Amino acid sequence: MALFNKEFWTDLYQKNQIGWDIGSPSIPLKDYIDQLKDKNLSILIPGAGNAYEAEYLFNKGFKHVVAIDISLEPLINIQNRIPNFPKENLIYGNFFEHHQQYDLILEQTFFCALSPFLRENYVNHMHQLLKPKGKLIGVVFTSPLNSDIPPFAATKEEYVNLFKSKFYFNVFENCYNSIKPRQGRELFMILEKI
Repeated sequence: MALFNKEFWTDLYQKNQIGWDIGSPSIPLKDYIDQLKDKNLSILIPGAGNAYEAEYLFNKGFKHVVAIDISLEPLINIQNRIPNFPKENLIYGNFFEHHQQYDLILEQTFFCALSPFLRENYVNHMHQLLKPKGKLIGVVFTSPLNSDIPPFAATKEEYVNLFKSKFYFNVFENCYNSIKPRQGRELFMILEKI
């Protein structure tokens, strides 16, 4: 299976073939963000794309939000859309080569964008990037999607097997507030670093 590199993703952005982009923050993540009180939390959004969650956090006064993407196109979109967003917090690069540490990492369509053979690396690197008791919060797909190109889904059992050695499962359940096209196909997770 091929790696889906920056050229692959940049081409999709340039052709506006970004079906995963809902044009606003994911409702489950927005609802989670709404209950956060500490505006000093360090938060990473990997595979951020157009990063509507980063924009939402920034507009709510969160001071340490970092978005990373392997394609420059969406990072330019973010700069154009949110001119005051700190440029140093928009990282053009490979998630697996990023080494800061965070209180929270927000997962939104990043897991499903990676080739399935990178899943164990994903879990290990998420664990490394989180501070002690750090949390991985997100929405992941469960329904079968594709076998040759993104998006790739996993079953609930596959997710549990992947994450159980590195994370406590605080919440891992069917997503009740998915957008209509994704209803019944998503799990919401709050995983805490072991």
